Amino acid sequence: MASLHDVLSAMAADAEVVEEVVRAARTESPEVARLPVTETRRHVAIVLAAGLAAFERPGGTSEQDFAAAAVLGADRAAQGIPIAALLRGVQAGRSRAVEIAVGRGRAAGVPDDVMLAALVDFDRNTRALERQVIAGYHEAELELSRTVHDTRVRLLRRLLGADHTVPSADEVAQGGLNPDARYHCLLSDVTDPYQARVVERRLRATGGIFGLVEGRLTGLAPRLPTSSALGDDVLLVASPAAPLTEIRGLYSLCAKAVPTAARGRPRGLYAVTDLAVETALAAQPELAALVSDAVLDALIPGDAFHGQLVSTALAYLDHGRRLDQTAAALHVHANTVRYRLGRLQEITGSSLDLLDEAEGSQVVHTLQWWWALRTWLNRTGPPSV
Repeated sequence: MASLHDVLSAMAADAEVVEEVVRAARTESPEVARLPVTETRRHVAIVLAAGLAAFERPGGTSEQDFAAAAVLGADRAAQGIPIAALLRGVQAGRSRAVEIAVGRGRAAGVPDDVMLAALVDFDRNTRALERQVIAGYHEAELELSRTVHDTRVRLLRRLLGADHTVPSADEVAQGGLNPDARYHCLLSDVTDPYQARVVERRLRATGGIFGLVEGRLTGLAPRLPTSSALGDDVLLVASPAAPLTEIRGLYSLCAKAVPTAARGRPRGLYAVTDLAVETALAAQPELAALVSDAVLDALIPGDAFHGQLVSTALAYLDHGRRLDQTAAALHVHANTVRYRLGRLQEITGSSLDLLDEAEGSQVVHTLQWWWALRTWLNRTGPPSV
């Protein structure tokens, strides 16, 4: 018969349990669900740690646990999550963790009286942590409310985020923007509040305002950042410059394009227009699967040679159907590229000749090939070329 300590230790180390608790928190709180999932995993780790604390240390939760909870609350305040939404997520995660602990404890033969005593300790510890989350949140909220930065972040959230209250021209000016000017919407993959402040300082030369909107560092700027200002550790998607009345729609497009930019690309600045086709196609996963199956059904997932053929064909299309450029990019001879493309067409039985320049004018067919190849690689993983 396993001890309850063993049961809870196994829970804390079980990735599926963590995902169950994460899912409960995000389902109960849509505002929390808009944050990157890594942020929810962080608060779940704190809750599960509280469950183990009574067994690991005399007296249960430590000052370190309380400090982590206070930081969590402060970060949620900085990210603009309402306190009620935060608590709904925390409480939903706690309830799901208790359900799983009870089920696993009974399955392991833990006596009911032992289980009850442990759950009382767990509830006491997590409620203490919850109070620290609230305290950290309110302290950070009070500090933020005193700063010019907070005024600008609030303006960003009204222009771009869930708060659809339209700011007046005076409020826009007070927030550091010109109501009549045109601005680029800049959306990064930075979610950590500390890193966001560091990157924000580097982006000040753009003349814009920046802050965390729906969990990601976002900005409106009259100028795009230079490569040196952006650095090599940040991925940033930028819209064309537009009036503030049109900026909310551009923000939505940038948000959809960030995962596209992050897929297999180095850090850096990307125009949302350059990502348009791939972003639009990524929004249709079911259709992508149908296209891939229809074009590449004869290929075997996991087959190294078939993966090599697909990777070569995709590189060929990405390099404008140029044999010489494709060969240089793959570090092989042009005849090797030609052979692989021929073999791909033989295996798939395609009627579209990838090597026929006249076929290059058939944009729809070329795009269909590209989509099928990209989808196949995304499913099976990158091969060795």
